[in-house]
Amino acid sequence: MTPRTRRRILAWTAFAVLAAVPLVLPLLGETMVRPAQLFQPGFAATPLGKIFWELRVPRVALGFLAGAALAVAGMVFQAIFRNPLATPFTLGVSSGASLGVAVALKLGLLFTVAGFSSVSLFSFAGALATVAFIYFFASMRREFSTEVMLLAGVALSFFFSSAILFLQYVSDISGTYHLVRWLMGDLNTVGFSRPLQLLVVLAPCAGVVFYFVHDLNLILAGEDLARTRGVHVTRVKIVVFFVVSLLTGVVVSFCGPIGFVGMMVPHFLRLWLGAEHRRLLGACLLGGGAFLAVCDFAARTVIPPAEMPVGVLTALLGGPFFLWLLIRGRYDRFYF
Repeated sequence: MTPRTRRRILAWTAFAVLAAVPLVLPLLGETMVRPAQLFQPGFAATPLGKIFWELRVPRVALGFLAGAALAVAGMVFQAIFRNPLATPFTLGVSSGASLGVAVALKLGLLFTVAGFSSVSLFSFAGALATVAFIYFFASMRREFSTEVMLLAGVALSFFFSSAILFLQYVSDISGTYHLVRWLMGDLNTVGFSRPLQLLVVLAPCAGVVFYFVHDLNLILAGEDLARTRGVHVTRVKIVVFFVVSLLTGVVVSFCGPIGFVGMMVPHFLRLWLGAEHRRLLGACLLGGGAFLAVCDFAARTVIPPAEMPVGVLTALLGGPFFLWLLIRGRYDRFYF
């Protein structure tokens, strides 16, 4: 068996395992569900059936879609910044969304519009405002500058974090608890409304990224090279920047800030598959979704009967991963 054949077998095996994750995880829990039970008449009306279809399956679906979205966003940010340490939260979108939630909770604005809670709406508004600010600062120069984007995002992130701390300080105990709990990240959901809403956003955003994968490959190789190949570098940066930033804002508005998924998953997959974005995009969709779904399952079962917020677990994994990159000394290079 040739090395190329072995790599293909390994790749297809990994693909099958990752694809099986969202099918297997809903069966697992404090009470196991046997596959044969799903086909029994009246199972959906039983207490276990309601837990399975209304809680477990929607939660795994939301985690899978959120992980896929964060991994794709991380892949794109790492390409346009040409740095594998870039994450969906590098530009302060997460902090802006969190500030929107803090404002909603502080003002006591709790309502629902078209199935969206006020917390989600204010969170998304905060993410949109952050994107608008960053675009304004980056477009002040003649050329759309990723360096200015990065610096503006870091500055806004610090400012928004300080504003959140101020609102926590002036809030009562109940408001502070709700805000801190939301900042830890959470995939709790009932029914399929949130997974379907996220899927409606993720599908076209992934389509736009797929349309620009060739341009991203050239930009990653060098902006001068990309321009000689006919790539409108500034336009590509602006389009993908808006698309993945808004996608991140939607994920944060539904699930809270779940960090490090967008850094760890694309980096591991790039080490394995290389930096060609056509295959890396599909791998990030599948790998990111499976990774966050498994993390959420682990967070629910590691300290029973309590549940650890999934954002805490991904942060615990992300810190050592970051140190591992520094020790390896390969954090500043891509792999073709």
